[in-house]
Amino acid sequence: MSPEAVGTDGPVVVPEAPVNAADTPIARAAEAAVGVRGAAMREPWPRPGRCRIMTIANQKGGVGKTTTAVNLAASLSQHGNRVLVVDLDPQGNASTALDVDHHVGRESVYNSLVEDRPLSEIVTEVEGMPGLYCAPATIDLAGAEIELVPLVARESRLSRAIESLDVSNLDYVLIDCPPSLGLLTLNALVAAEEVLIPIQCEYYALEGLEQLLRTVELVRAHLNANLRISTILLTMYDGRTRLATQVAEDVRSHFGDVVLQTIIPRSVRVSEAPSYGQSVITYDPASTGAVAYAEAARELAHRAITA
Repeated sequence: MSPEAVGTDGPVVVPEAPVNAADTPIARAAEAAVGVRGAAMREPWPRPGRCRIMTIANQKGGVGKTTTAVNLAASLSQHGNRVLVVDLDPQGNASTALDVDHHVGRESVYNSLVEDRPLSEIVTEVEGMPGLYCAPATIDLAGAEIELVPLVARESRLSRAIESLDVSNLDYVLIDCPPSLGLLTLNALVAAEEVLIPIQCEYYALEGLEQLLRTVELVRAHLNANLRISTILLTMYDGRTRLATQVAEDVRSHFGDVVLQTIIPRSVRVSEAPSYGQSVITYDPASTGAVAYAEAARELAHRAITA
């Protein structure tokens, strides 16, 4: 009850001091949680002893290759790693998601592959994301599959382009592949030491994967002995369906420890972010998709210690 003061005209109610909303237990707990999360977001993650070159591949379309490349890169760069995204898909979706100009006529990865243009002249830093760089793709890459055929060492053009960079200044090179197993993807496999395969938690998820695994083995046997499948990431998980859980269990039982513990859920925010020229990490960092990709990146970074 409010205290009262007695005056000549009877009791006078003295109003209580207004409650400070920031002083309530719930507000203090929320503030503490935000503080902890903010500190975690700024916490530096381990940096690999040398640059990790990873190809993100799966010839099945719509499994989250580009989304994975962009959001892992954004997360890693936010935690003190220097990351280059090489957009090898003629659609240029990774370039779009990072808001990097890739209009027709702009110099792009195409010029490095076909014309031997130094990749350093093409790489650009992503605005507002220190430590994150992109080698953009243009629609010209659509013709590269044919134009590469008569060239000498056609399978190693990207490898040579990346070697021309000073990779000692980079922690990760993430190569986003087109949804096919043509010469562009072959170039990506020859250039990398690691393959990251996104697998959607849906029916037919493993269909066609055997062909990718066979291609990786052929590349390892004839073109790149250092290549290995180091990481598998489960994407588009819908916990409401029994099928998604079954697919996740099947993938884990088949591939074992290379499968990240983190699973990427279906998220509207993940789909929306590229239309704003952003990764979901910057578009809505509190969304379930952003939190999952940040955790997957953290797991990937800590695996680098033993990689």
